[in-house]
Parts: sequence; structure tokens; C-alpha cells
Amino acid sequence: MNTPTALIAEDEPLLAAALQKELGKAWPQLKVLGVAGDGASAVAQALDAQPDVLFFDIRMPGQSGIDAAAELADAWPQGKPFPALVFVTAYDQYAVQAFETQAVDYLLKPVQPARLAKTVAKVQDVLARRAQGATDFEATLGQLRSLLGTVDRPAGAAGAQSALKVLQVSVGNNIRMVPIDEVLYFEAADKYVRVLTADHEFLIRTPLKDLLPQLDEQRFWQVHRGTVVRSDAIDTVSRDEAGKLHLAMRGRKERLPVSRLYAHLFKAM
Repeated sequence: MNTPTALIAEDEPLLAAALQKELGKAWPQLKVLGVAGDGASAVAQALDAQPDVLFFDIRMPGQSGIDAAAELADAWPQGKPFPALVFVTAYDQYAVQAFETQAVDYLLKPVQPARLAKTVAKVQDVLARRAQGATDFEATLGQLRSLLGTVDRPAGAAGAQSALKVLQVSVGNNIRMVPIDEVLYFEAADKYVRVLTADHEFLIRTPLKDLLPQLDEQRFWQVHRGTVVRSDAIDTVSRDEAGKLHLAMRGRKERLPVSRLYAHLFKAM
């Protein structure tokens, strides 16, 4: 069997060094290919090195470990086994419950040797099954979808608010009331969210992750990390030569990409 490889994503150098040291004791055969200090660097390094295992810190500058893993899954080469995922987090009961529900392995900071030994055994079992031809990429996508909707969302937010009926958007010195039924899709744009109707585009300051719990999930579907569409406004769904799905919305000319994470919404495709 080839030497197993890993990538660590951790923005605190001392914690990254401590994890690497403990891994050296618990799994001497494992080769750590590098340490990334933020989510974007982790995605780039993982795509380049294609390690067997990823140790991703949950809270990193700019992009959480779960967001980074989701972005990586969307860009991962077809047919290549996706790395085994281990999330590293400071103790957070809400996050830990989410990981356990989704059967995703995690390590609490500071990393304890006994807990790390269990994680190593679990990851080794995953890699052994993959060597025998087993694949679980779809299961990984499902886990990431669920985690994106829990760990990265404020605790207690989901279901806590009634579905929005009207959006208040600033237009110059005025506030415009936009009925939610007119919105075709939302798209994250830096610190803002673009609100697209058939005839207009508005900007709101509410982050997409805070807006999502306020939307009727039966009508508004997340189809990409930064895109939420009104399902009854979808005109057509098409697949390109690379196998990726795109949506056309009624009243809009642009085509919206569908992430692998959310391709299951269009099973007929």
C-alpha cells in the first residue's frame, strides 16, 4: 500500500505543530504534505496534492473548515477518491452533536492522544475499504450538506423565525418593499447578498447564512454555496459536456451553476 498522506488546515501555527507532532506518534507512517493557514489555501493545496486525509479546523479566517471542504468537494476530480475528513474544533456542544449525527469524525482542541488514536483507527479503516474499491463520495456530500446547515449557521437559528413575506431593501434614500414572491434568486456577493427579480437587482447586508433560516425551504432551494433559488421560478435544468448542471430562471438570461452538493435536488437529470 502507498504511504498515506495528509493535509492540515489550521490558522494557529502552535496548534498545527502540536497536531502534526501527535500524528507522528499515533500514525508514524502518515506523511503530512503541508499545513494551510486558511480555508482558501487549504482548498488549493488539497486540489494540488490530493491527500488521503484532511484535518480541517472549523474556525479559520475567511472561510470555515466546513465551507472549505464543501468547496473542495465541488471541485474534486471525477473518479478520484475524496479524502477522509476529520474536523478539529474547540469544544462546542452544538457542533459536536452535528458531527456525531452525521458520523463525521472530529477532534477537540487541545488534541488528546487517546482520542486521536481512535480517529486514526477510524481513518485507517476508511482508507482500507477504499483500497478494496469501496466509495462513499455521495455519503460525504450528504454529510457536508447537513453540516453546512447546522454548524455554520447560528445556533438555534433554523426554524426560529417565520418565513419572510417581504424584503426591505435600500434604494438610495428610500426603503423598497420587495415581496418574496417576486424574488427569483439570492446570490452572495462579498459582505452583501444580491436579490434578483425578473426586472431588478438589489443588495442587502444580511449574510446568506442568516437569510436562509428565514426562507421557506420548500420554495427556496440552495443550489450552490452562494446561491439560493426560488424553485417554482426554475425554467430549465441543463447538463453540460463536463456533466455539471446549470439552471435557467424565468425572466433572467443568466445560467446558474449547481454544485455537486445540491445536484441531488434534480434526480431526473
